[in-house]
Amino acid sequence: MRRSGAVANELWRGSLSDLAEAIRARKVSSTEVVQAHLQRIDAVNPRVNALPEVLRDAALRAAARADHALARGVAPGPLHGVPFTLKINIDLAGSATTAGVPALREAVPACDAPHVAQLKAAGAIALARGNMPDFGFRWHTDSSLHGASLNPWDARVTPGGSSGGDAIALATGMTPLGLGNDFGGSLRYPALCCGVATLRPTLGRVARAAPPTPVEPPLSFQMFSVHGPMARQVRDLRLTLAAMSAADARDPWWVPAPLVGPALRAPIKVAMCVDPGAWGVHAQVAEGVHKAAHWLDQAGYGVEEIAPPQIAEMLETYMQIIAADVRSTLLPAVAALTSADTQRFVTDFMQLVPASTLDGYIGALARRNQIARAWGLFQQDYPLLLAPVSAQPPFAVGFDVSGVAAVRALMQAMALSVGVNLLGLPAVAIPVGVAHGLPQGVQLIGARYREDLCLDAAECIERAAAMPTPIDPRF
Repeated sequence: MRRSGAVANELWRGSLSDLAEAIRARKVSSTEVVQAHLQRIDAVNPRVNALPEVLRDAALRAAARADHALARGVAPGPLHGVPFTLKINIDLAGSATTAGVPALREAVPACDAPHVAQLKAAGAIALARGNMPDFGFRWHTDSSLHGASLNPWDARVTPGGSSGGDAIALATGMTPLGLGNDFGGSLRYPALCCGVATLRPTLGRVARAAPPTPVEPPLSFQMFSVHGPMARQVRDLRLTLAAMSAADARDPWWVPAPLVGPALRAPIKVAMCVDPGAWGVHAQVAEGVHKAAHWLDQAGYGVEEIAPPQIAEMLETYMQIIAADVRSTLLPAVAALTSADTQRFVTDFMQLVPASTLDGYIGALARRNQIARAWGLFQQDYPLLLAPVSAQPPFAVGFDVSGVAAVRALMQAMALSVGVNLLGLPAVAIPVGVAHGLPQGVQLIGARYREDLCLDAAECIERAAAMPTPIDPRF
């Protein structure tokens, strides 16, 4: 069965799961789906600059192969014929892994990252590359190679970072699936800013490969950074996680944990933390958390307002560890390869953290273990934590490079988000509504390898929120 041209052009509105089901049932072809998204990219991307590289010809060839395979009766994978975008610091064979900087414009990998290969094996088709800030160092997507990306809700505020390009593409219907990564909220913050959903998996859930350099990344980058999916519906996150979390010998951190853990006795207890660290929370952010808590309560969860342990210590420890690693290994590259704004942000961040001694670094790693133990005990009583992604709404473009005080304020607003990275925990970010023209959102944080609990609760919130995505840019 084939759609008329007018209907086919609207396929960009479809969710990942719906498109995959329609292709498998042969209600629509993969070629039509890919063409619809390419047309949407042509219409929208010049206005928002989210996708610096569009893999047009390769995607259409892959779609034709997918259609031919179905016609021959080949059993389709769960993502057969559906397109996806991926951040420009994720390896895709034949496309440069630029990380947003001109020096890497020719850094073309010979093979795919593990989770990209797994998604392709499930039938998915790489469509385009998502923009990011230089080396992912900012919570605003502005690349010295590809330029700034614009938030489709309001160009005056940040689209978030560092996985901002894929978040914008999802929000505007240029893709049904984006791939990003999260070292300090880099999936969850752009999802908040653009009004889409994302999953930051547990460390070890999704396999990673060695970097394209002869030097392994420092310890914080090994422990804190994970790859994850971005989508417009929670069920799409669940579907994608199942397709991209298999073993790969290139990752010594990978763990063979089940995707669904033991059932918990009802009601599942949810700790609600409205103002993490008590540094202040914006009224519209607090309103979003309270809305989500109400919906979870209606769905049968037991919601109680209580803060998790040691939030201030989490933030301090996270900052101390990454500052030490950046000082010891990355500052020359930042100075030589990144934009003035990136250098300003990194310099301002470093002013917040005194230079560490070896004893101080070892002590911070030991403190991380102590905090993780305290959280483990807390999560025995409260398997889920409901909290803001950021205690403040999306910031005005330029705020993050306006001085040390601004960086301090951003770190405090993001304390729980970076704390999740410190401890290697899973979290789902989900929109809950719109306030003053911008998306509101929350995150649900779970115990290690309990992505399933986060996704279950996020689906309850999603059903009540009914967010208006995809959207047309509002400028």
